[in-house]
Amino acid sequence: MAEKHEKYYVPASSPWPIVGAIGLGLIAFGAGHTVIESSKEIDGWGAEVLLAGLAVIVVMLFGWFRDQINESMAGLYSAQLSASYRQGMSWFIFSEVMFFAAFFGALFYARFIAVEWLGGASNNAMTNEILWPGFEAMWPLTETPGGIESGSMGWFGLPLYNTIILIVSSVTCHFAHVSLEKNKRTPLKLWLGATIILGCIFLYLQGWEYVHAYNELGLTLDSGIYGNTFYMLTGFHGMHVTLGTLMLIVMFFRVLKGHFTPDNHFAFQATSWYWHFVDVVWVCLFIFVYIL
Repeated sequence: MAEKHEKYYVPASSPWPIVGAIGLGLIAFGAGHTVIESSKEIDGWGAEVLLAGLAVIVVMLFGWFRDQINESMAGLYSAQLSASYRQGMSWFIFSEVMFFAAFFGALFYARFIAVEWLGGASNNAMTNEILWPGFEAMWPLTETPGGIESGSMGWFGLPLYNTIILIVSSVTCHFAHVSLEKNKRTPLKLWLGATIILGCIFLYLQGWEYVHAYNELGLTLDSGIYGNTFYMLTGFHGMHVTLGTLMLIVMFFRVLKGHFTPDNHFAFQATSWYWHFVDVVWVCLFIFVYIL
């Protein structure tokens, strides 16, 4: 008797990967030229290209999510395909861990190796005298070799508030997941809505923090290694929070439409995994960028 195998759904060719690649290319080009144009105070198309790239990514997300939702609701997915999705999401989050590990590595190298060597540590007195005479090893490094000075961000105030907000949002996201597993739809909507609101508050406060850092502290991309690592880490994390918030909003509308059951809700679970990941990254960021 022949062994019976379950069907593994293979979707048709999709245009969304190439659309996403085009959007990311426009964002990279636009962001780079926007920084160049703003620093040199020249007119250009950088900002417009950046906005166009963001618009393409939004269209890609809505289109790709729509196709995935339609396939799922049509009952095309099997247990084997569900396992593939779990593996894919796990590897995606692992790649994001490595992404931030590289940025934290750059911060640690600058802080504990490069700055110390410039200060004459490890028998590098000549390095100090040749590259930066009179340099004093300290962190944050708030002065560049060209004499540009800036302030440094402390941990109290907006950074602390944002840390509390993200930790609380991780708790509300967990309660929403538990409510879904128990098929309690009203608490699910309330906890998920609270998570989305907290994510939006975080993004608003981070924007406020950037305005404060730029206008009052003079902390810009021209502020040397400290300014660059600060905006690199917090900026990319903010992008991840934005994406996570968009994913939560999609999940919220799907919940309102009656999607998901206690036994079939991987899209919600994957979004929950991602949100907890960005929360953990922020806690590490708060410790290593703001406190230490």
